[in-house]
Amino acid sequence: MEARKGLREALSTPIAAFGLVIIGLAALAALAAPFAPYSPTAQDLALRLAGPSWRHPFGLDELGRDVFSRVLAGAQISFLVGVVVVSVSAVVGTLLGGLAGYFGGWFDELVSRIVDVLLAFPGLLLAIALVAVLGPSLMNVLLALSVIGWVGYARLVRGQVLKAREIDFVQAARALGAGTPRIMLHHVLPTAMPVVVVQATLGMAGAILSEAALSFLGLGAQPPTPSWGTMLNGGVSHLLDAPHLTIFPGVAIALLVLGFNFLGDGLRDATDPKSLQT
Repeated sequence: MEARKGLREALSTPIAAFGLVIIGLAALAALAAPFAPYSPTAQDLALRLAGPSWRHPFGLDELGRDVFSRVLAGAQISFLVGVVVVSVSAVVGTLLGGLAGYFGGWFDELVSRIVDVLLAFPGLLLAIALVAVLGPSLMNVLLALSVIGWVGYARLVRGQVLKAREIDFVQAARALGAGTPRIMLHHVLPTAMPVVVVQATLGMAGAILSEAALSFLGLGAQPPTPSWGTMLNGGVSHLLDAPHLTIFPGVAIALLVLGFNFLGDGLRDATDPKSLQT
């Protein structure tokens, strides 16, 4: 009930509602990609670099491919990366952070030191290094972003569990003979779920932006896969004669990342005890 109330309060704020609208429109665009007017890989070299028109609202790229269809298909890639990376990172981070905070000892020390080491490196640079070693591909991007993504969840959940394990109802459940799995699943981890949801929402924005950056550098989805980052890379050499090649995928990235950040800010304000008291 509290979670539903917090969600309603979050969505009632203009900034979170606006973010949800942006995300919803982007999701509809991704779902509409298979029904795009043109194939995202079909070429028409005679009309290469043609500007926006009624037939091609976003114009054509350097190989005569419809930019509108490729932007729709790129939305699928962005949502795929965001959902997979956030899901894997949240599950692994919540599990390790929860166990480390609840049991403490050598396991807590081990997890904490691994988190410290990974946080010592800039996340994007570490992802670039991992993908460079593994080879450029979308699958390796998912792996690299998941490897560096779980640490944020682990740190947040560990802190929440350290506080939750000393709460009266947790102590009462332990005194009544409840087992560790039951205490963790029914009493401790639920207290950390609000911060995990907020982190996951903001993590979607980070994963989408990181995938676009890696694809822009040629380390992500490989041509002819229509990734927004790859489209930006292809349009760099035509900034003056065909600016539509970078404008439309760039705006798509900015809007979707902004939408998740807006929604995450709204959820954070709704679940923050300090904001609820004011």
